[in-house]
Amino acid sequence: MVESEQVRANYSNEEEESPDPEMSRSRRRRFKASNMSFGEMLEMVDILKKADYDGKKAKIMAKVVKSLHRNFGVRRSKDQIRKWWSDLK
Repeated sequence: MVESEQVRANYSNEEEESPDPEMSRSRRRRFKASNMSFGEMLEMVDILKKADYDGKKAKIMAKVVKSLHRNFGVRRSKDQIRKWWSDLK
């Protein structure tokens, strides 16, 4: 009986210590994962080619995000755009 109480106590302590993955995911900003239109793709490629983007410059990616939002009204994450750029290369 004492052992089972200790096991239960240990189990409840483990639950409290482990971070909840659902909690951290819900705090992140979510962007709709829809297909990119041809116009959006041209805009993205134009900006990244002009800036000679190599995949490491965060300022350029922020510029692409702002431009897509301003011109097309679409919110895209930097990671989505990075992935599309690497797929196009």
